Amino acid sequence: MKAYVFPGQGAQFVGMGKNLYDGNSECRDLFEQANQIVGFRITDLMFAGTPEDLKQTRVTQPAIFLHSVILAKYMGANFKPDMVGGHSLGEFSALVAAGAMSFEDGLRLVVARANAMQKCCEKTPSTMAAVLKLDDKTVEDICASVQGEIVVPANYNCPGQLVISGTNNGVARACELVKEAKGKALPLAVGGAFHSPLMEPARIELADAIENTTFTKPICPCYQNVDAQPHSDPAEIKRNLLMQLTSPVRWTATVQHMMADGATEFIEVGPGTALQGMVKRVDPNANAHSAE
Repeated sequence: MKAYVFPGQGAQFVGMGKNLYDGNSECRDLFEQANQIVGFRITDLMFAGTPEDLKQTRVTQPAIFLHSVILAKYMGANFKPDMVGGHSLGEFSALVAAGAMSFEDGLRLVVARANAMQKCCEKTPSTMAAVLKLDDKTVEDICASVQGEIVVPANYNCPGQLVISGTNNGVARACELVKEAKGKALPLAVGGAFHSPLMEPARIELADAIENTTFTKPICPCYQNVDAQPHSDPAEIKRNLLMQLTSPVRWTATVQHMMADGATEFIEVGPGTALQGMVKRVDPNANAHSAE
């Protein structure tokens, strides 16, 4: 069975999607439609901007969404998922690719999400860090031990890699404790504390937008971040999508559940190869590769 997986923030690179724009008129039309929806020529930043341009949350999220979704559409009849899943932002890409909402509605939600998260980033100085070489329980305990600051597990990416998220001081203190526990902490170049309580204002802002968007039953189950379980019911999908902003991404469990449910091939749709690496950390023998 084929599991199509869609990357999240951090996978972006300058030039992403240009081959699709240049090589296919239908793809070009979708990119131009996207420029109209987002209100600026995001394609200019994607194809010829700077890495700094692409790091802005309001640019990064729709850019990755566009690359992923348009690539899935470009695959045409070859896009035959038995299941889909996306990492954080990638969940929106997965849902659109699987037909749970339209391209236009999906992009509008991603833009609203990015703008709401950008506001949170500007309101409270915050950050994230990747923790390596420690088990999940140890990292959870470290986060819980930090007093007077917010720091929480945010992305359960794969065995031995858990991203933490919170205030600048909270993450800094947790990183010190990680090193004392013989782990490794790598600060991430992100705009704020995604998937933490600091995103609560963004969740509230996005609630109406999600509630007012039309969702339909996808062509296959979508494994969602909040519980790593497959969902096809539109009401459940909407509820989980909203909870996602302040909940951790349970990617390790998602991959494990996909495998338990019969996934034999993982195909990453979008920029980068990060998800393939995570899948292979869950199971070194997994068949994981990029979409063609």
